[in-house]
Amino acid sequence: MFLDDKNRIMKVLQFKTNINCNNCVRAVTNFLNDVEGVKNWQVDIDNPDKILTVEGEEVTVEEVIEAVEDAGFDIERAKEN
Repeated sequence: MFLDDKNRIMKVLQFKTNINCNNCVRAVTNFLNDVEGVKNWQVDIDNPDKILTVEGEEVTVEEVIEAVEDAGFDIERAKEN
């Protein structure tokens, strides 16, 4: 968690996915952008686990998983350090 520029607490969630190229990122974009509370997201397609990092205020793990699955991709919560 961290504070944004308006001192709101922001969650940072990470997931393993099979989003493995820029075309896949484009395919999932509208689905993730439609999740309420998501402020920023990115996929590290160079990482072997294709890590999706999502930042937001009140975003839930379940909402992110549903959005990615609706886009046709596999997703699971990454283990926290």
